Amino acid sequence: MKKLTLIMTVLVSLSSYSCHKTENSKTAEPEIDYSTVDIGKPVEATKPTELTNAEKGKGLVEKADCLSCHAVNSKLIGPSYHDVAGKYTTADRDVLASKIIEGGKGNWGDVPMTSHPTISKDEASQMVDYILSLKK
Repeated sequence: MKKLTLIMTVLVSLSSYSCHKTENSKTAEPEIDYSTVDIGKPVEATKPTELTNAEKGKGLVEKADCLSCHAVNSKLIGPSYHDVAGKYTTADRDVLASKIIEGGKGNWGDVPMTSHPTISKDEASQMVDYILSLKK
């Protein structure tokens, strides 16, 4: 009987706490200055801006392990992105995307670049677009 009473007390306490919390968590509606609204003019919906391939590529580079071997301005284990952008053009986009996926060795010395088979061709191309966008 004592256990049942204790359980009921806890349930009632939790129930009243959640109701109290819900009432206090409501936020006030933002105030709108209707004096600035032109009633005769239709409101244009704003469309979210689409990211460019280079912007998407930058995000992919930051999420992958690329920055452990490459830096934007200076050589680490591999060449800097500025050096890569200076050596290649957009005509080399597919070759560079394949290098990201398959890895490689020899273009920048004897240290091999690891393969990244989980990166898609499209993602690798976006990463290349970001790197080439850094051309000085």
